[in-house]
Amino acid sequence: MNEQYVWSLHEVDETRTATFGGKAAHLGTLSRIEGVRVPAGFCVTTEAFRRIVAQAPSVGDLLDRLSHADPDDREAVRALSAQIRRTIEETAVPDDLAAAITRALARSGERAAYAVRSSATAEDMPTASFAGQHDTYLNVVGPTAVLRHISRCWASLFTERAVAYRRRNGIDHRTVHMAVVVQQMAFPQASGVLFTADPVTGNRKVATIDAAFGLGEALVSGLVNPDVLSVRDGRIVARKIAAKQRALTARPAGGTHEVAVHPEEQEQPALTDAQALRLVELGRRIEAHFGRPQDIEWCLVDDGFRIVQSRPITTLFPVPQRGDRDNRVYVSVGHAQMMTDPMKALGFSMWQLTAMVPMHEAGGRLFVDVTQRLASPASRAALLDALGKGDPLVRDALETVLDRDGFVPPLPRPAPGAGGPPPGGGGAPEPVETDPAIVADLIERSRASLAALERDIRTKSGPALFDFLPEAFEEHKRLLSDPLSMQAIMAGMEATWWLNDKLEDWLGEKNAADTLTLSAPGNITSQMGLALLDVADVIRPLPEVVAYLHDVQDDGFLEELAKLPGGPEARDAIEAYLDRYGMRCVGEIDITRPRWRECPGALVPVILDHVRTFAPGAAERRFELGRQKAHRKEQDVLARLRALPDGDRKADETRRMIDRVRTFIGYREYPKYAIVSRYFVYKQALMREAERLVKTGVLAEREDVFHLTFQELDDVVRSGRRVDPRLVRQRKDAYRAHLDLTPPRVLTSDGEALTGSYRREGVPAGALAGVAVSAGTVEGRARVVLDMADAELEPGDILVTAFTDPSWSPLFVRIAGLVTEVGGLMTHGAVIAREYGLPAVVGVERATRLIRDGQRIRVHGADGYIEILP
Repeated sequence: MNEQYVWSLHEVDETRTATFGGKAAHLGTLSRIEGVRVPAGFCVTTEAFRRIVAQAPSVGDLLDRLSHADPDDREAVRALSAQIRRTIEETAVPDDLAAAITRALARSGERAAYAVRSSATAEDMPTASFAGQHDTYLNVVGPTAVLRHISRCWASLFTERAVAYRRRNGIDHRTVHMAVVVQQMAFPQASGVLFTADPVTGNRKVATIDAAFGLGEALVSGLVNPDVLSVRDGRIVARKIAAKQRALTARPAGGTHEVAVHPEEQEQPALTDAQALRLVELGRRIEAHFGRPQDIEWCLVDDGFRIVQSRPITTLFPVPQRGDRDNRVYVSVGHAQMMTDPMKALGFSMWQLTAMVPMHEAGGRLFVDVTQRLASPASRAALLDALGKGDPLVRDALETVLDRDGFVPPLPRPAPGAGGPPPGGGGAPEPVETDPAIVADLIERSRASLAALERDIRTKSGPALFDFLPEAFEEHKRLLSDPLSMQAIMAGMEATWWLNDKLEDWLGEKNAADTLTLSAPGNITSQMGLALLDVADVIRPLPEVVAYLHDVQDDGFLEELAKLPGGPEARDAIEAYLDRYGMRCVGEIDITRPRWRECPGALVPVILDHVRTFAPGAAERRFELGRQKAHRKEQDVLARLRALPDGDRKADETRRMIDRVRTFIGYREYPKYAIVSRYFVYKQALMREAERLVKTGVLAEREDVFHLTFQELDDVVRSGRRVDPRLVRQRKDAYRAHLDLTPPRVLTSDGEALTGSYRREGVPAGALAGVAVSAGTVEGRARVVLDMADAELEPGDILVTAFTDPSWSPLFVRIAGLVTEVGGLMTHGAVIAREYGLPAVVGVERATRLIRDGQRIRVHGADGYIEILP
């Protein structure tokens, strides 16, 4: 049977993207939607492209070289891409293929004009649009010209920009093929782009139109400023009419050219209001068909719209799925937990099952629905206060939503507790007496519960494990919600706020608690950072061990380490550290992340830096210096207070609060440590189960279990049904796409993503505002670090990063200051910065992009801003 290389667009649909490419598949589907008009045409299939490549054997070798080229060697990539393009363009189109294309052209008349458009198999995908990566040619006249431009479209699969885009999205060059769409040319009065959701705010109810005179290429290429209209609920809610001085039009003999727009017409709207509303109505029909917001290219021809492309908008942050159409307001869990990266399916489902409040997943992140608490006047103020203390930008974003009439209608009467406590915290527990025995008792309870979990889970496997785990999760939640634990946490936090407020009021001193909490006892996270200095002390005098660690390439190094002189002592020191802290890692709220116990090599660079940078005994000296500094501060504050009117009362109250903060503030970090310790026990049991599933052929690879939800894994274990590899592949693709999304602090059911803003005075022009969390001013070299594994820090450097969870604390002992994009007064990075006496500003929007690695900056830890220095 002869291969059919040319198909009418009406025969093309989305079930055969591998044959027709993404653009043709969408156009074919569009052409069958009622009321949608698509210029007629045909598609030259990917089989034709494969045939051309097969005729040029050198392309295969060039592709191999391109796949193995260093992505940073732009000259090599550019040269190889150009060579592949040249080879394809110079390969003759076979006679039978040329004849089939010519016959298709003859149906419209030999001198008709056409648009010749690329349609790659990796194009207009839900996770990668490839917009503008491949070539389109307009107003191509005559069979010879059409054939030449089809070859150019094939070759455009290897433009330098398309090659880079594929590499960034993890797509193998050899798996992508090119079809070509040939359509009758439309000669529009106006054209442009319709977004069925606002591409800036993400609001799904607001459609945005960009419109200009003539052909749309002028708008896409940036030749003209378009009119911009926003449409909501059938009415135009915003418009900006541009002065359109130029337009792109078709030449009679083929090709396009720029023309000047008559001065009297330049500020005329490209579309009437009625046309704009009709276009949006058409866009909503297309959006409904595809089931997600669309980026639609359109032309206006004789007062009728032609749709020339529709692709998903891939940059929008997804909205949590729900069963009703009521307005909802969601707050990010990741911003409270200091982990805004996406989580894999097992990770977010486990967090949902062990959390104290219902959580909703979107874009691989978790959100809490706070709508009811905002709607009730009784709970709104407490919610805003609690969230504002954690992150002022969250509060500002919520207030922005509340300012919009009717989005959150007030409840007729209070609904206490509706919607649960805010993310990462509860209500306001009763105060607790200052007694160190309370903390000791809480820690002992937690340890006993963990020991019971480790003992009981050891004998469980298969369905019995999944019968047991829900009980373990209930105990997990019981520990989290222990009223005494909540009281102890709040006692430390409220004492901090009291000291800062009162001492600023009485003594004019800002953030006094930052010094008074230095080296507070019992902080498991700051102890973790200092304990690695003690490990370095063991290793420092062992030159063969140090040399060996410099060459460590994998995580199996501890066994070999013991064979070296001094190796057993070094191994024992690292093992002891892992026994206490090995359940931790970067992004530890996601159970799928590799723990230090699983990947101890992650700690080696930090240990070696400590060996090089610090003298023996640094941990003890550092802790003692902080304790003495806090003690001196306490004596100074109390003496100054006693000199004031009513000074004895003020001093006594302050001393009681200092005792309280030093008793309880360290415990603030322990519940997270307990959660992560339990998580590691769950993970070890689940990974044993994954290994069993691989052996029985149910699972292809052990780590595939990460891309199943807990509920799906439970079902697989009980049923023994093989996991569909397509589901795992789809989840992996979704996770990669989620990595490119920036989660908002606040998200509405309309899809609007809000980040909030700082509305305060006193920040110098050009400075970056944030939250003041640890007092002091420091100047130094900014080190922008996005991955802890890439940290190359010298003493005196200022760490600039997106977020820091407890796993980053070993780095804190050698930096001079901290800047993060996420965080608040009581988040982990802030607490540890105060413990170590590091000036710190957190919640600095886009800090890792606005501050360049190596720049000199000045951190104002008490005033909450960063200056970028010359």
